[in-house]
Amino acid sequence: MEVQGKVKLIGETQTFGSNGFRKREIVVTTEEQYPQHIMIEFVQDKTDLLNNYQVGQDVKVNINLRGREWVNPQGETKYFNSIQGWRIEAVQAGSPQGMPEVPPAQAFEPANNVNEEEHDDLPF
Repeated sequence: MEVQGKVKLIGETQTFGSNGFRKREIVVTTEEQYPQHIMIEFVQDKTDLLNNYQVGQDVKVNINLRGREWVNPQGETKYFNSIQGWRIEAVQAGSPQGMPEVPPAQAFEPANNVNEEEHDDLPF
C-alpha cells in the first residue's frame, strides 16, 4: 500500500528501552477533496530514510498496516493500529498518482490518407 502527498512534519528519531528500539514519525497530507493528515512511523534502520526529506516536499510512502492486542491491568483487551513506512521517494509536484506522462501532441505523426478504404476483415 502507499500514501502520496506533501510532507507536513518530520519528527526527531526517538529511542526506547534498553534494547535501543528507534522510531521516527512523519506526517503526510494527502492532496484530495478532503485532505488527510496521515502519521506514518519508520522504525529501527528505516528511520534514516527520512534524513533526505523536508517539510513541503511531495512524496510517495510505501506502508504496511500493523495491529496489536494489549490487555490492561484490569483485564480489558485493547487493540491498536499503526501505519509503518518501509520506503519513501520524492515525486514530481502536481503529477497525478498512477498517471503516466503523456508526450506533447507534436510527438505524434499526423494521420495520412484517412479517407482511403482499407481491407477490414472484422465481422461487424
